[in-house]
Amino acid sequence: QVQVVESGGGLVQAGGSLRLSCAASGGTFSSYTMGWFRQAPGKEREFVATITWSGGSTYYADSVKGRFTISRDNAKNTVFLQMNSLKPEDTAVYYCAAAGRTTWLLTRTSQYGHWGQGTQVTVSS
Repeated sequence: QVQVVESGGGLVQAGGSLRLSCAASGGTFSSYTMGWFRQAPGKEREFVATITWSGGSTYYADSVKGRFTISRDNAKNTVFLQMNSLKPEDTAVYYCAAAGRTTWLLTRTSQYGHWGQGTQVTVSS
C-alpha cells in the first residue's frame, strides 16, 4: 500500500516562496504519476500540478502556471512543489497524491488512489 506524506507548508508573506515535499513509501514510486492538489476553506479540492513517472512531462493549473514548479527525485521517492510569487489566494491545504499503473498526466481527484494528509500553506497580504 502506497503512503505519501507532505511537508514544507507554513506561513509566508505575499511574494514569497515555499517548497513542499512529498515522500512516498510502500510502492514502486518511479512508476507513479504524482499530483498536487489544494483545498481552501469552503471550496472544493482543486488540481494544482502533475508529473509523469519519469518527470519528463508536467502540467499545471492556469492559476499557478509560471509560478509553481513540480519535480521529482525517483531515487529518493520524493516529489516537490516549488511555489514562488505566492499570493493570498494560494492559501489552502496542499495535498500530494499518487496514481499507479499509468503514464498519463492526471488532473482529477478521482484518478488518484493514494493521498496524503495535507500540509497548510498560508500566504499573508
